[in-house]
Amino acid sequence: MHIAIIGAGISGLMSALELAEQGCSVDIFDQQQAGQAASWAGGGILSPMYPWRYAPEVNQLAKHGKSLYQTWNEKLRPITGIDFQIHDTGMLIFDQEDFEIGLNYANRYQEPMQQCELLDRPQLQQVNPHVSAQFQQAIYFPQLSSVRNPRLLQSLIYYLKQHPAVRFFEQCPVGKLVIQNKKVHGIETEDGQKFTANHVVISSGAWSQLWQQQIQRNIPVHPVQGQMLLFKTPANWLPTMCMNRVMYLIPRQDGHIVCGSSMADTGFSTAIDSQTQRDILNACLKIVPELAQFPIVKRWAGLRPSSPEGIPYIGAMPELENLWANFGHFRNGLCMGSGSARLLRQLILGQDTLIDPQAYSPQRLKQHNLMSC
Repeated sequence: MHIAIIGAGISGLMSALELAEQGCSVDIFDQQQAGQAASWAGGGILSPMYPWRYAPEVNQLAKHGKSLYQTWNEKLRPITGIDFQIHDTGMLIFDQEDFEIGLNYANRYQEPMQQCELLDRPQLQQVNPHVSAQFQQAIYFPQLSSVRNPRLLQSLIYYLKQHPAVRFFEQCPVGKLVIQNKKVHGIETEDGQKFTANHVVISSGAWSQLWQQQIQRNIPVHPVQGQMLLFKTPANWLPTMCMNRVMYLIPRQDGHIVCGSSMADTGFSTAIDSQTQRDILNACLKIVPELAQFPIVKRWAGLRPSSPEGIPYIGAMPELENLWANFGHFRNGLCMGSGSARLLRQLILGQDTLIDPQAYSPQRLKQHNLMSC
């Protein structure tokens, strides 16, 4: 079976990996370099931030993320020499209004990664001595982890590029789908090259809405910009992830600390602005004032694929044979990425699914059929 995947972010790359390892041949197309958009720009927390604020469908898919990445890391690392760096730091959340909700959520769902406890100041200092004295309490999630997403992407790309069943076409924008009699037969690139395929997967993140005219379906996915900055501290200096007012600190093993993030509708612009960067910096220093003594080594922005309730579209597209979706993950593309790809592979190959796929079905798009002029 030959499959063309449009988009080489985490969703496209993980989908390619799942399908290639099942014996499919895969062509991956991206308008720029693979793994350079939102998947690279994100923080890599392996759980939705404040999971109780999200639809159950988001959490249901995200809970498979860490275990699947661990399994893939064990398989790929000996071949690529690149460790995903799944970092088991736990997380502290300081939003007082979420304490009771978070504790109740943990008791209700009994998911290992979402188990938490309320810490007072002495316990808090023991867990993370760098937290500002203004925080007297926090809820602590000891089992939450992050993945170092640039390394994850590097490993995936390295592995797939040496895979005999996979071909990469980077800097190669796809212009249109080749459709005959309501069946997709392949793709045509902007420079006129045609590629046939048994199935085509749209996995183009924030750019997915660009397909709606051709398939005559409204695709309610649009880019939402998020800005970040990066500190460099000594290795293992900050012992836990921290979260307050949707601002987060994510420590890497080598001492880099990812800080973010913002939300803004800027179209497809990834330009950073000084005011937003100041806001992020101030929020981070409010949590850990000692960060002020360390250098900021990078600033950047990415484009999240916003969708209604953040529930991605995964599965067969309506009324077009052989066209599949894996897009619309909004803020949780990394933590849902491995589960989304597993689910898509199972659907394409007619296998039993790890979860009920109905809630993610692109049949939801039929509600938004574009009216023809």
